[in-house]
Amino acid sequence: RRKVDSEGRRFQDRWKVEYFFTEIENHCVCLICQETVAVYKEFNVKRHYQSRHSTYDKLTGHDRSEKLKQLEAVLIECVMKMVENICPEKKQEFANICLARNTVARRIEEISSDIKRQLTSKGVDFDFFSIACDESTDLSDTAQLLIFMRGVDDEMNVTEELLDLQSLTDQTRGKDLFVSVSSAIDDMKLPWNKVTGIITDGAPAMVGERSGLSTLICNKVIEEGGKAIKLHCIIHQQVLCAKHLKYDHVMKPVLKTINFIRSKALCHRQFKQFLLDIQAEYEDVLYHNDVRWLSRGSALQRFYSLRKEIGEFLETKGQPMRELSDPIWLADLGFLVDITKHLNVLNTSLQGKDAAVNQLYSHLKAFGTKLQLFIRQLSQTQPNTIHFSALQEIMNIFPQDNISAQTSRYSAEIASLAGEFKPRFQDFAAIEEVSLFSSPFSVDPDDAPDQLQLELIELHCDSELRSRHQQLSLVNFYRQLDKSRFQDIRTLAKKMLSLFG
Repeated sequence: RRKVDSEGRRFQDRWKVEYFFTEIENHCVCLICQETVAVYKEFNVKRHYQSRHSTYDKLTGHDRSEKLKQLEAVLIECVMKMVENICPEKKQEFANICLARNTVARRIEEISSDIKRQLTSKGVDFDFFSIACDESTDLSDTAQLLIFMRGVDDEMNVTEELLDLQSLTDQTRGKDLFVSVSSAIDDMKLPWNKVTGIITDGAPAMVGERSGLSTLICNKVIEEGGKAIKLHCIIHQQVLCAKHLKYDHVMKPVLKTINFIRSKALCHRQFKQFLLDIQAEYEDVLYHNDVRWLSRGSALQRFYSLRKEIGEFLETKGQPMRELSDPIWLADLGFLVDITKHLNVLNTSLQGKDAAVNQLYSHLKAFGTKLQLFIRQLSQTQPNTIHFSALQEIMNIFPQDNISAQTSRYSAEIASLAGEFKPRFQDFAAIEEVSLFSSPFSVDPDDAPDQLQLELIELHCDSELRSRHQQLSLVNFYRQLDKSRFQDIRTLAKKMLSLFG
């Protein structure tokens, strides 16, 4: 005998508009009379509609869609009134329940349309904008191009938003990416001559000198009478610099031990219980994943804090970790924990919304100065490890092993890291206007671009504006400048604010 349950019948989304039916808790419910049809079968749904509600056939197109929304609203209201009478304490839980998956889909589409409408209306007022692009491959092997936009209007209001997500089913060459970006910009009716910069992740298809996306966009902007600069994402470059300190002789044993503990469920449970029994500072070790940039520092810090407990646990498993009894290896571990912590602090400071390019670049310059300080302190006859707490702890535990002799090697490692940082951020250092934008009162008018010199002299001689510059945020300071008196300086400020870091 045939069973309906085994036929896999499903509610069809089109039944909502055609027959005013919806799906609630796996039941096919009429929105007009709230009766239920037993089987997900179009014949049954259609027969119910035609025999009882055929008068609704006169509604078509937009009117029919509006009626559907009204009926859904009425149904929700009826359910909420019933809940108030039967179980008022559950009212909020029922209010959070959606009618069906297509309801959720429709609401998402409405939100998306509204965001696009708002972005289009804001885009009309943009004086300048820049774009940031990142291409990645999803689980279905389809290349997805994310295009972000950062625009500034005449009142110095900054807008950051996802401009578009383009799926690339064929090749991902520079010209293929350019077609997708052009489509997104033209669809929003944004003028090309207002593009101030293109920021990418540094992939060859993005930054190729002849046919890379950045080059093609800059050429297009020049054709339209504008000028754009090419930048490599600051955060991405900082992570690449951080990977310069590989320290494989430390990382490999650490990761091997973490994987040994966490890869098998029984071993992992026993380790967590062991930490609980001895009332350790932490409850577990952390995985490290290259894709998660901050995880290296977190995993190292946790391993270092639990090194004694890990050693005792591995002894009980018959898998002793000999490195934990080697003072030199522990010193290397402490140094790597400390320097990675400093790198993570830098990475975190570079993140966040609405950060201006000068702020990000100042964080980088400050970190470069810190590295020079570390080099000097660690290369002294009596090394100063005040900023390397983990290394200092190991040196105090093993004073007889003369670990301080290793600090000259650590100083050389930091010097190598500093050398890796300097060339990677030359494109930001080459932006002459950054210092003028961030510190207009410290720039000599003779060194400023010709079109800004007279306005800069006016600015320097205005004591009230100098006071405002000290009291207000940079954006608010430029926002309050007189538009007719400082037209060119305001234009410079808008270009700088429009740049992604």
